[in-house]
Amino acid sequence: MSAEISATVDPGEVGLDPRQLARVDAHFARYVDSGKLPGWHLVITRGGQVAHSSVYGLRDVESKAPVTPDTLWRIYSMTKPITSVAAMMLWEEGAFELTDEISRWLPEFANPRVYDKGSTLKPYTVPATEPIRVWHLLTHTSGLTYGFMQTSVVDALYRAAGYDLLPPPGVDLAEACQAWANLPLLFQPGTRWGYSVATDVLGRLIEVVSGQRLDRFIAERVLEPLGMTDTRWWVSGDDVDRLAALYIPGPTGGLTRYDLLGDEALREPTLLAGGAGLVSTAADYHRFTQMLLREGAYDPPTIGADAPAGGHRLLGSRTVRYMTRNHLPGGQDLQDLSTGGFAETNFEGVGFGLGFAVLRDPVPSKTVGSPGLYFWGGVASTTFWVDPAEELTVLFFTQLMPSSTYPIRPQLRQLIYPALIG
Repeated sequence: MSAEISATVDPGEVGLDPRQLARVDAHFARYVDSGKLPGWHLVITRGGQVAHSSVYGLRDVESKAPVTPDTLWRIYSMTKPITSVAAMMLWEEGAFELTDEISRWLPEFANPRVYDKGSTLKPYTVPATEPIRVWHLLTHTSGLTYGFMQTSVVDALYRAAGYDLLPPPGVDLAEACQAWANLPLLFQPGTRWGYSVATDVLGRLIEVVSGQRLDRFIAERVLEPLGMTDTRWWVSGDDVDRLAALYIPGPTGGLTRYDLLGDEALREPTLLAGGAGLVSTAADYHRFTQMLLREGAYDPPTIGADAPAGGHRLLGSRTVRYMTRNHLPGGQDLQDLSTGGFAETNFEGVGFGLGFAVLRDPVPSKTVGSPGLYFWGGVASTTFWVDPAEELTVLFFTQLMPSSTYPIRPQLRQLIYPALIG
């Protein structure tokens, strides 16, 4: 399959104003021209048809290599929805229930303790009043955290154990889960929301339940059926030239190349991070979002492939609908339950489902969108959303860390929704 993606329909035929779409491109072109972004790729579909696919700028500023439709991007936390879909495929097979304690498969989590008070040198913990359950991992309500948060004693303990933006050298996923299980939880499971390594632990759960390594399971059960032939855990050979360079804001403006982290994508990882491990293209991730928009159904990559009864599916339609509802306790939003710190979303009016943030109400955040829209992003400023009410999907790829540097995501919504005319 081609790694490239291009428009397949005139925007006006699917109710999109081409003049407003041109404004979207012009707006983000200014980001590149002013030195804020290296380059980007934007894809907009409606009704399952690609109405807009545009690229601008450079995938490598130093070599002047342009962004092309087949550019490879580190998607970081946009790996999480893929891992969540993989887990729910096992759930559909009856491999576990969402309310099951994860210690049934990961015994290291049998007796979690929760941080109560004290310092990193002398933390005081109490027993967890509720075990960590599968749904806690899918919703980030487990009490786990990330070492790079810089907001609590618990994330400082993660860093002291060697878990920051990168894990300690040579540690695999099973060993990382052992380490995280020995650290205190940030809060009692099921009571708060905290962005965390929960999806990495979910990936380990997939390994134990399925008997396969996470990369093999995801490849066989998700990527290959969808024809996501360019999505992988690292880049090698001739494809290295297609990989966009990673950048951070420069100390006096402009961009600074961040090869210290970016070059991790050129090596086979020891730790298969289900929460942040994949590299992909716009064409590949488009196929994933179209499967979601079609509530689990997909077109096989092989032309003429026989369709089973009910068509080709990764998940049942009711499963996708269930995953993309707000599962936070009491129907609350992230503003009510978040522990603060970094996340790939704003908190106001946003709930969380099984692997996705879910827009409950666009008014509190003053960002347009349909209730029921679901989405996520990656730390290098990539993002996607699926709006079932408008049959709309949007993908944006670039490589600037952190994603909180510029308001790219709200501006995308601000500029794209006015293009809807039908």
